[in-house]
Amino acid sequence: MNAPPAALVLEDIRLMLAGRLLLGPLTLTVLPGEIVTVMGPSGCGKSSLLAHICGTLDSAFSAEGRVSLDGLDLRGLPPELRGIGILFQDDLLFPHMTVGENLAFALPRDSVGKSERRRRIDSALDEAGLAGFARRDPATLSGGQRARVALLRTLLSQPRALLLDEPFNKLDADLRSNFKELVFGYTRHRQLPTLLVTHDASDAAEGRVIELHAPDRRNAGEHPASPMEPNPFNG
Repeated sequence: MNAPPAALVLEDIRLMLAGRLLLGPLTLTVLPGEIVTVMGPSGCGKSSLLAHICGTLDSAFSAEGRVSLDGLDLRGLPPELRGIGILFQDDLLFPHMTVGENLAFALPRDSVGKSERRRRIDSALDEAGLAGFARRDPATLSGGQRARVALLRTLLSQPRALLLDEPFNKLDADLRSNFKELVFGYTRHRQLPTLLVTHDASDAAEGRVIELHAPDRRNAGEHPASPMEPNPFNG
């Protein structure tokens, strides 16, 4: 399959559980800066697909097909060597660490000095409207602030592709809209191929939407998402 060098490519992906086909076959190329939405009900294999891509699929499942990023076949590689970041609906911040320490956890320890680590953390916080938050306890943050810190931690690991596992699901309407704009803006600005899974059509990104059905309706369709307002980060 011919694809741009930095694309995330799924080729003939099938996921099985207890010998039963759960998802697939699915073939998809996600281009740099593109956000493709995978939408479907609970139990159709959306989150399992992301786990397979990032190398954390539960051993109860089996998978077939090829996943590649930037031309590299990811099969057999451990999660930390795949260059893929993932953002969940729970922020998963470490409660025993400050905000700055949570962010520092994502930075490579062997190639970034202490002063450079501090500079990157302060710059990221400032960019996200959280200047001065490095010493804050995560427990003192609002839901929207925690979500932004989780996003920054994922991006500071410098992924070459991004997976979004319903990251807007637990936010209220106003926070949801603002955080969605922030996430989509970052991914497009950094030209990350991005795969979003959701059960909520209002969370879909502008662009392609892959619809997955329940396991007893194992055909997948594709249709355009409803247009969204122009993203100020896109460009």
